[in-house]
Amino acid sequence: MIIAIDGPAAAGKGTLSRRLAAEFFLAHLDTGLLYRAVAARVISLDLDPLDEKAVSGVARNIGKIKAAEGELREEKVGLVASVIATQKEVRLALLKYQREFSKAPPGSALGAILDGRDVGSVVLPAADVKIFVTASQEARAERRYRELLGRGVPSIRSRVLQEIRERDERDCRRKLSPLVPSEDALLLDTTEMDADSAFEAAKAFVVQVSGAR
Repeated sequence: MIIAIDGPAAAGKGTLSRRLAAEFFLAHLDTGLLYRAVAARVISLDLDPLDEKAVSGVARNIGKIKAAEGELREEKVGLVASVIATQKEVRLALLKYQREFSKAPPGSALGAILDGRDVGSVVLPAADVKIFVTASQEARAERRYRELLGRGVPSIRSRVLQEIRERDERDCRRKLSPLVPSEDALLLDTTEMDADSAFEAAKAFVVQVSGAR
C-alpha cells in the first residue's frame, strides 16, 4: 500500500504520517527532510545555493548524506532548502529517490507513506490513498510557535505567523510542483482537531479506500 500525504507547513502531516506508518506497518519518508538534508550538505561544503549544477550534484547523492534531525531543523537550513526546492534538476534528482523508496521500502514494511508538498500530485500520482492535510494559518502558526518554544527556540507569535504566510505564498505560487491538493485526495482540515482526532479520521479513510485493517 502506498499513501501520499500533502499539505502546507505545520498542518500536522508529519505527525499524522508517522502514526499511520506505525498503524499499517509502512515505511515513512518525510520528503521535506530530503531538501533540508541537501541544504545542510550545501552549507557544509560552502556551495552557492543558487548554483543549480552543484546543488543537483549533491541531491543525486542524497542516499549518502548523513545528518542529525536537529541540524536539519535549523533555521538557516530551512532557508536554503526553500531556495533549492525551486530548482528543476534538484527536484528531479529527489523525485527519483522518492519513487524508488516507494517501490522498494526498507525492511519488512508492507508499503510506504510519503509526506510533503507534491507527493500525491507529482511524486506518486497513482498512490493508493491520498490525503491533503490543512489548517488555518493562525492555527498552524500557533502550533509552530509552541513547537519552537518546546525546542528552546525563542520565538515571536507574529513573526511565526508571517513566516507561515510567506511559506504558503512560495509553495502555492512556485512554477515547479506547486502545493495543490489532488482531486482524489481526502481534504482533512485539522484547524479544530487534535492529533488523535486527525489520526482517527485519516485511519478511517485509509481503511475505506484500501480495505486495510
